Order: sequence, then structure tokens, then C-alpha cells
Amino acid sequence: MVRPQIQRRVSGKARISYFKPQGIPLAELEELGLTLDGLEALRLADVEGMYHDAAAERMGVSRPTFGRILAQARCAVATAISQGKALRIEGGVVVQAPKRGGCGRRGDRCRRGWGRNAGKCDRRTQKLKNEQEDKKERK
Repeated sequence: MVRPQIQRRVSGKARISYFKPQGIPLAELEELGLTLDGLEALRLADVEGMYHDAAAERMGVSRPTFGRILAQARCAVATAISQGKALRIEGGVVVQAPKRGGCGRRGDRCRRGWGRNAGKCDRRTQKLKNEQEDKKERK
């Protein structure tokens, strides 16, 4: 029996579902698939420049698994570009990661309010309560 895949955390949905060469109708193109976790791995490693260890932790997978996801994604993108194929972005075993931010004192670097500790940041909870009270007072 095959071992089930662990859900990978992604920051959000892809803005597009297809990427294709310009001027050629999609119906005439061969398609390649890029999973949402592959897109997230590309974003973390290549766009944000994160080290594999940190990116793997952010996605909730091991470092070797992150490396495999990234290699598959790079292969799909390189093949689509070099051979003029359409890239379909969908699928994968993913779950949307909760919004980052924690207490707001350290911005995105605060990890107290997301992941395993989601909802456990006292400063974040207090900040939200204060904001709600301010809204009620304004009304």
C-alpha cells in the first residue's frame, strides 16, 4: 500500500491556472502539469531566495522532500519553456497556510501567531481585541 502524502502548506491560490506561449491557441498546445506545491517551492526558493531548510519548514515538509518538489517543478517549467508547451497550474496535496504576522511587532518575522502556534499569540489576540473595541467606539 502506498503511503499517503503529507499536506504541504502554500501561501495562497495561484493567480493564473495556465501559462502558455503567446500567439498559439491553447487547444493546439500540449500541456504539462505544475502542482500548487511545486509553484510554492519555486516561489520560496527562486523568488524569495530562501534556503531549502527554511522553505521546507514553511511548507511543512522535510528538506529532502522540498528538494524533490522543487526539482520536479523546475523540470516542468524548463520543459514547457524550451519546448513551447502550455503549463497547467493545479492540484497537489496542499492546504492554505494561515496568514502570517503574529503580534505585528516584528511583521512577517513573527512566528508566534501562525503554523503550530496559530491563535496562541497573546499580543496578536490583544491587538485584535483593541481593534474591535476601537471600531465599536467609532460607531
